Amino acid sequence: MATSRTKQPLYLKIHGILKDRILHGQYPLDSYLPPEPKLEEEFAVSKITVRNAVKLLVQEGYLETSSGKGTRVVRNTSTSKLSTWKRFTEILVEEGHRIGKQLLHAEIIRTGAEGRLRELFGESCLRIERLYTLDDVPYIHYTHYLPARAEDPTESGLQGQSLYGWLEEQGIAIARMRDEFSVGSPDVGIADSLGIPPGTPLLKRLRFAYDEQGRAAECSEGYYRAGMHPYVVNYEV
Repeated sequence: MATSRTKQPLYLKIHGILKDRILHGQYPLDSYLPPEPKLEEEFAVSKITVRNAVKLLVQEGYLETSSGKGTRVVRNTSTSKLSTWKRFTEILVEEGHRIGKQLLHAEIIRTGAEGRLRELFGESCLRIERLYTLDDVPYIHYTHYLPARAEDPTESGLQGQSLYGWLEEQGIAIARMRDEFSVGSPDVGIADSLGIPPGTPLLKRLRFAYDEQGRAAECSEGYYRAGMHPYVVNYEV
């Protein structure tokens, strides 16, 4: 996997990717990380870069190293209070599921003369399609609309990262979010990605996120095959 060499140190990018894999069950609790040489080869970086990324995960309590045995996953939940998506996946991972993410398409688009996207992002924005899998079965399709200043995700590692971690690397920090839920039928392309007949009613989620200056940082539309697993929202007071 080629990693972007801009915006932040490489070890922090690799730290984010490895952490995301832990939180999404790719590296389950009590399993061991791949050996250093394999990680060096995958990310095309030096040994010290991999070691710095792993060291930070050890300091954060996700990993534990032992001489002769390797690096073991000892925690797979996040302390983040921002991303509701992350919390939902943590529930799934705790139940023993695996969450996968696939980047389907990305392009800069014109927003048109009027409408929601024009109001949020101006003349243009970055449109990204991603497919989430639950135990290797298509589960959620997301279309993300992001500021046009965001990097090309095919070059900057979004395939293996969380959306918000990827945005933060580019200096786009999320300060507040809003969700809307309804029932809707996705278009033919999305239905095909999810492996369902066109016209099938699904849980539809609209998500809006803003930075500290109140500027739009994200507008996302997701379709969930909720019959595979109930969607869970936790509220804290």
